[in-house]
Amino acid sequence: MTTPLHPVIEQVTQRIAERSSRTRTAYLERIRAAADEDRPARTELPCSNLAHGFAACSGQDRLAVKGAEKPGVAIVSAYNDMLSAHQPYVDFPAWLKDAVREAGGVAQVAGGVPAMCDGITQGRTGMELSLFSRDVIAMATGVALSHEMFDGALLLGVCDKIVPGLLIGALSFGHLPTVLVPAGPMPSGLPNKEKSRIRQLFAEGKATQEDLLEAESASYHSPGTCTFYGTANSNQLVVEVMGLHLPGSSFVAPGTPLRRALTDEAGNQVVRLAQNGGASIGELLDEKAIVNGVVGLLATGGSTNHTLHLPAIAAAAGIQLTWDDFADLSAAVPSLGKVYPNGSADINHFAAAGGVQTLIGQLLDAGLLHPDVQTVAGPGLDRYRQQPFLDDGELVWRDGPAESLDPEVLRDVAEPFAPEGGMRVLEGNLGRAVTKVSAVEPANRTVTAPARVFDDQHEFSAAFKSGEIDHDVVVVIRNQGPQANGMPELHGLTPALGVLMDRGHQVALVTDGRMSGASGKVPSAIQLTPEATAGGPLAKVRDDDVVRFDAERGTLEVLVPDDELSSREPADGANPEPYGTGRELFAAFRSTVGRADQGASVFTQLQPENSEVRA
Repeated sequence: MTTPLHPVIEQVTQRIAERSSRTRTAYLERIRAAADEDRPARTELPCSNLAHGFAACSGQDRLAVKGAEKPGVAIVSAYNDMLSAHQPYVDFPAWLKDAVREAGGVAQVAGGVPAMCDGITQGRTGMELSLFSRDVIAMATGVALSHEMFDGALLLGVCDKIVPGLLIGALSFGHLPTVLVPAGPMPSGLPNKEKSRIRQLFAEGKATQEDLLEAESASYHSPGTCTFYGTANSNQLVVEVMGLHLPGSSFVAPGTPLRRALTDEAGNQVVRLAQNGGASIGELLDEKAIVNGVVGLLATGGSTNHTLHLPAIAAAAGIQLTWDDFADLSAAVPSLGKVYPNGSADINHFAAAGGVQTLIGQLLDAGLLHPDVQTVAGPGLDRYRQQPFLDDGELVWRDGPAESLDPEVLRDVAEPFAPEGGMRVLEGNLGRAVTKVSAVEPANRTVTAPARVFDDQHEFSAAFKSGEIDHDVVVVIRNQGPQANGMPELHGLTPALGVLMDRGHQVALVTDGRMSGASGKVPSAIQLTPEATAGGPLAKVRDDDVVRFDAERGTLEVLVPDDELSSREPADGANPEPYGTGRELFAAFRSTVGRADQGASVFTQLQPENSEVRA
């Protein structure tokens, strides 16, 4: 018996479809016109062009590319050997070429895209390139696919901006069947709670740099994705719930036989899709799939960075997704996961508790996911209840656990950790912001305290270390939006703010910047728009103004009379034109980037067509 769809899921999906009708229709018309019906795309190329396309090939692959029968598959990789999450990709192209060849196609590495790590650049000037790297990756993916040689694509990427960038780029070639190929998480290391404890001790001067480095290197210790539930692992879960990974492939460790088998099968499957008219990525990523991705994110307390990435991905497919959609879905979707920073477990514990398959099964049975969607594994999301196994060396799928195997980490819908997903929109005389309360204690979700205003996170750190801040406070960090400096993550603030909270003070953060996907117990109003640099009211807040942060009512206000606030001159806190660490190369991005609530993208933003989409 089919479970009726939850009315909120149905209503939000319908309004997204209605507001996106014109742009989605135009997008589908474009990608359908680009599709080649019967023959490999490269057969349309003049002989000289085609010859360039197989000049470096040899053996069977040369004959296949030269011929007009076998589908061509592009491999677009974010491999580098500095980042643990992407280092395992070193072997994937050779594996995928073999798998595609055996399935009746021919694969070529079409291009590479950059992959930077927010963990390395955290608190450094390089972080000011981070968000913009998403759009660079999208453009690099477009360049890789632009040669008209391909009938399908395999996208190799894991981390923060990499997966959204790959998807945005691939959606410009939305007529191609496309499979994302994950690499898997590293084994569990030092427990996240202990790592957080050492960080706070270091912030207080009670632990040495050697203590801190030992703890950090015991946490991040081998090839594979970091095991906390930040943006990288949120990427993996969200794209699997949207049907872009093979079922059960997100959290299989690198360097294992099962990881190799799933990688090979991704190559096999993209050939089947290309040969048999399977769903292209542009058709697959429709309004229902986007809503499913948001629901999966909310049900697990995933990264707030996706309130930027998912609207940008949706826009690339002609779909208009807003923060109000997130908020309304969050109110209806229960919290089912407790993975650090929302709890003490890591992503391997989540997978062992039933992982994505149990999560999807529970949400489907509660009517909280659209079951009738296209996926890279075929029609219907029910396929994603299954987990992969090796049976005498053969890859097989079996039904995953219908119920959680560890209710401390993953809950069933009947007994959630909380009745809502915990991501909310705040609104008031300072603008609109996002907050995540899934890791914030209820007593800390409402804060009224005097502001202490900074134009730089390092200014705050210096004030904290000098002992200036040891009281109730709303810390305001402004001029950190996309137009100001590329909207860096401010995760480095968390240990000091956590110390103030542990001392018994009321503490909140208000910023037009981002927090990490690992943001946790500190109540934070982030991605505030309009940003201070663009004339937002945050530029008028002064030290000792009382700010009220109320996640329960969904409000964010500075308690200053309207006439006084409007009469104030904005503070002259804008950053000078930045140079160094490559920042000068991104001046054009800073001058053209869109608002945070529209995805903070440098690409043309979809224009709202009704009052539900905020200007």
